[in-house]
Amino acid sequence: MDDHINKRHNKTLLLYHIVFPVKYRNSVITDEVGKGLRNICLDISARYEINFLEIGYEENHVHFLIQSVPSLSISEISMKVKSITAKEIFRRFPEVKLKLWGGNFWTSGYYANTVGQYGNKDVIKKYIDNQGKEVKYQKVYDGQLTLFDD
Repeated sequence: MDDHINKRHNKTLLLYHIVFPVKYRNSVITDEVGKGLRNICLDISARYEINFLEIGYEENHVHFLIQSVPSLSISEISMKVKSITAKEIFRRFPEVKLKLWGGNFWTSGYYANTVGQYGNKDVIKKYIDNQGKEVKYQKVYDGQLTLFDD
């Protein structure tokens, strides 16, 4: 679902790559826990404007590709996802809680990065710099256009 989200007064395409490490980097995410995590994320999508486009995991961390709306900040998205997934994983997989002393599933931190579907930083900078100037476009792959100078 990486289409634009249309609201009454805005149209957005906000994509985030977010990584959550497991507390103490313990290796507790098995295939069973990973499948449960995916189902939990589907439940989150149904309740909040947080859409999970991809979920990838290893034994001690999880990568999410998330699309959301501007009214939810990265910290709010992370807080909601961490809180709900941790509670549900502990409820559905009590054996995981035994391996993580202290009662936390995730570390307190996270990694977040924005994902550009229509251009990277350099393309956008060049586009903005060329506003008001005569610009030529060159067709590239998949029907997208890119800027170029003479």
